[in-house]
Amino acid sequence: MIRTTSLSCLALVLSFVSTLSGQDAAATKQADRTPPPVIAEIDAAMQTFVDQGTLSGAVTLVGHQGKIVHLGAVGLADIEKQKEMRPFTMFSIASMTKPIVATAVMILQEEGKLNVDDKVSKYIPEFKDVKLKDGSAPEREITIKDAITHTAGLAGDQVFQGSLEEAVNELAERPLAFQPGTKWQYSPGLNVAGRIIEIVSGQPLQEFLQERIFGPCQMTSTTFFPDQKQQRRIATLYGPSEDGKSLVAVGNRISDPADVTAPNPSGGLFATARDMFRFYQMVLNQGKLRKQRIVSADSVAQMTSPQTGDLETGFTPGNCWGLGWCIVRQPQGVTEMLSPGTFGHGGAFGTQGWVDPKTETIYVLMIQRTKMGNSDGSDVRKSFQQAASNAVQ
Repeated sequence: MIRTTSLSCLALVLSFVSTLSGQDAAATKQADRTPPPVIAEIDAAMQTFVDQGTLSGAVTLVGHQGKIVHLGAVGLADIEKQKEMRPFTMFSIASMTKPIVATAVMILQEEGKLNVDDKVSKYIPEFKDVKLKDGSAPEREITIKDAITHTAGLAGDQVFQGSLEEAVNELAERPLAFQPGTKWQYSPGLNVAGRIIEIVSGQPLQEFLQERIFGPCQMTSTTFFPDQKQQRRIATLYGPSEDGKSLVAVGNRISDPADVTAPNPSGGLFATARDMFRFYQMVLNQGKLRKQRIVSADSVAQMTSPQTGDLETGFTPGNCWGLGWCIVRQPQGVTEMLSPGTFGHGGAFGTQGWVDPKTETIYVLMIQRTKMGNSDGSDVRKSFQQAASNAVQ
């Protein structure tokens, strides 16, 4: 009888503890879902653009002093299907791919397999005899540094069909738009850098990035080639209707990523806001994320330091260019809330990612919108950054 009673009491105690644990877990889960005031301010700023019909939806993330202090989602990832935007929604990050590829270049430089001052023709002989528009030879050959700072004179579309090798060889047949190093002009230069990564490493670009950056940084949703499960998570790309009063889906590689056959180093990656945070936090940590060293502090300093002298660069005033990164030299307008030395990059479909090393703040804006003018200078970017900056001060 005593034994039965003891067992019954024990069962009651365990049941009570289990109930408390369940309540605690539920409370914790609920707390995780309850946004602090700063999140509400940022989400409200983005919701305004959804209500206006500028955006279908948005995911925003703010990192501060090593932690994610905001991760919000508003609106719809797919209007027709009424699919809500979620924090884990995937986006085509377009040219936000460039700093990732530039980081891979720096990894290989550290290993002594290349140098950014090397001539491109050392690795791709087809660039040995590149000519200017008038048929004359340039004063010097283009270097890897020229290619990743957009000062090589390379011109033309960054998007291509076929293999990366074929695209870069075709690029070598185009005349240069100007003498290397004399001007900044946005270009397909990172395609050249991506191909050199393949040649030097002996691996396809996507494999090298997976092994050396995505895997160590736990960027589990970052890829050139989304599988079927990932494709269901990709936000639809929208543009304005003919009358400008609504949004309509725009067909391209986002709508059917299965058609993508080659990695595009200039703008081919898909990713989530959280994955991009991990990459940016690694760079902010001088090349290290947790216990994983991805790239050296010296390489980070070189990448995120001005490399273009007094040349006018970028899509907003007050910028210069590092190795694959845009750098805010003189904050103004859309960058006025950022510190000098902030570095980052935008994407053709409105995505933005910026790292302020002075305040240790990371800003990630994920949207899928085309034909919105200069997205680097958009009101959407400015409103997000301003709300986020106010929240973390």
